[in-house]
Amino acid sequence: MNSSAVEETLSSNLYVQQVKKLYNVGKILGLNEDVLDTLAQPERVIQVKIEIKGKDGQVRTFMGWRSQHNSALGPYKGGVRYHPNVTQDEVVALSMMMTWKNALLLLPYGGGKGGIRVDPSKLTQDELEQLSRRYVGALYKYIGSDIDIPAPDVNTNPQTMAWYVDEYIKITGRADYAAFTGKPIELGGLPARIYSTGLGVATTARLAAEKVLGGIEGARVLIQGFGNVGSFTAKFLEEMGAKIVGISDIKGGVINYNGIDVKKALEVKDNTGSVFNYPDGKKVTNEEFLVSDCDILIPAAIENVIHKFNAPKVKAKLIVEGANGPLTADADVVMKDRGIMVVPDILANAGGVVGSYVEWANNKMGEIMDEEEARKLIVSRMERAFDYVYTKYNKLGDQDMRTAAMAMAIERVVNAMKVRGKL
Repeated sequence: MNSSAVEETLSSNLYVQQVKKLYNVGKILGLNEDVLDTLAQPERVIQVKIEIKGKDGQVRTFMGWRSQHNSALGPYKGGVRYHPNVTQDEVVALSMMMTWKNALLLLPYGGGKGGIRVDPSKLTQDELEQLSRRYVGALYKYIGSDIDIPAPDVNTNPQTMAWYVDEYIKITGRADYAAFTGKPIELGGLPARIYSTGLGVATTARLAAEKVLGGIEGARVLIQGFGNVGSFTAKFLEEMGAKIVGISDIKGGVINYNGIDVKKALEVKDNTGSVFNYPDGKKVTNEEFLVSDCDILIPAAIENVIHKFNAPKVKAKLIVEGANGPLTADADVVMKDRGIMVVPDILANAGGVVGSYVEWANNKMGEIMDEEEARKLIVSRMERAFDYVYTKYNKLGDQDMRTAAMAMAIERVVNAMKVRGKL
């Protein structure tokens, strides 16, 4: 099987991968099959059909979903992605991961996730607005600041959230600005939210590097994916003294062991549409990029890019998951056997939902926190969560960081379900 066929096969079963990880950890915790079966299934999945009229007068139909996985700890919370490969299973898997992420960070949320199967690059701005408003129109009964709080994800942004808010208020008559996070600043958005995920990834990379490498300064870092998460991760790590030696996007990667100038890379991306056009360095494919020499590898693009076929070739000493689910369950086993620490997604990229939490609380209580305070809170929450997980990791002994993180999160959810009478 060639590499593209392997990736296609693996990327289609994110839900299977997440359930496998859940059952592995559940057995370590001594949870019975009934409890694990309950945790593996979402409480509700809503499927919607969205029809919009294009400039040519033709009606186009798109499928969308919202998965509400678990509400034991609070309202559902998670982003909405627009992508041509979105499936119901993917959305359910991501909502499950949000449940663990929110529980791990001690946030008052359950897990949710949404998606529309669409290639947004093929829609005009007017068509994107129609699509976004009709998605909310189909889901408004199930959304609210105390019910389910969507946010941006892949190919969605503050403008998308502005359309969501406006449509929600128009339909319900409720000025519930806290029903969505990741909004423009003019609508109660948080300045720190735009970079909060990258800040969280960089913070956990710094903390893990202190444990594995003796420190972040001078560490050679490869970042696969240079969107919002990857670019801000690169910026913050560069400020911390790390050396960014490779960056990539969908077109491929550039590696330069003398170091890549992050500001220059952002300019190249803005001017040409791809960091692959960065002028100084060796051009490589994404497959080659993932197995290139480095101290820290940060996969910050899509799920399941590191799997049992390429995991044995990875040369990094430390992996920090900027994306959701970039390693398969099989890859986890390989990394554990090889002694390579993996900082799992539910910890590493949780800075985004911490930022969303601050925005939500600000909207609910009247803008009580400014950007600098929010930034400090994001860093302190990430530091505290890392310390908790690292302590659990050491207590468990022969387990990896993902097992430690998921064990803590699952225990918190299960305990909440028990005291509420749900188990």
